[in-house]
Amino acid sequence: MQGSAAIMDILGAMSPGSQPARAQRFTGPAQHELPREFVALHKRRRITDAIAELTAEQGYEATKIGDIVRRAGVARKTLYDNFEGKEEVFLTAFDAAAEDVIGRVEEVCAEAEGDWEERVEAGLSAFLAYVAEEPAQARMCMVEAMSATPAATRRYEDAVQFFVELTGRHVPHSDQLPETMEETLVGGVAWIVHQKIRRHEAEQAMDLLPELAEFMLAPYRSVAGVGRGRVNA
Repeated sequence: MQGSAAIMDILGAMSPGSQPARAQRFTGPAQHELPREFVALHKRRRITDAIAELTAEQGYEATKIGDIVRRAGVARKTLYDNFEGKEEVFLTAFDAAAEDVIGRVEEVCAEAEGDWEERVEAGLSAFLAYVAEEPAQARMCMVEAMSATPAATRRYEDAVQFFVELTGRHVPHSDQLPETMEETLVGGVAWIVHQKIRRHEAEQAMDLLPELAEFMLAPYRSVAGVGRGRVNA
């Protein structure tokens, strides 16, 4: 009986309604607040995510500051504490998305085992996978950026040029191919993906892989090992 009474006393002390439990709840160690830098970074991310979603839904021109702060769940002052205005929000979102996809493509190209064809196809696959996984960011970068502002257009052109140069580092080179071959191929891929996104089919971007891989590889297959043909390691 004494043992039962002791058990009841312990259970009573542990019950939600007991005073000791309340004291433990309010007088115990305080919950740690998140670092201010983390909170500020999180709010910035919510703002840039919001403009990506909104421009995908209604276009850059139709998206207003009020739309962005409502979607992000932040005060207007918070936006202006972090950005000069809508254009800077857009450019920051573009830069983050471009850095993400470029990082993915560079990583898979570096890790791909095998010859140049496998590296090119791996990079193309990573790019299309990003489009499929992040349709709002893809539309922002590949559709809206082309006409949003002059600065956004330059960002888009710089991103395309990066992929032109990246392609050039992984494919054979030959005098039999025009100097603008990489620019032509990357531009063609970008346009086909652009059209896919405009049709609201970004999630199916991976369906393009067989066709686009053949499009990218065919010109180099004809000259690999011919003349001064060489592949950059």
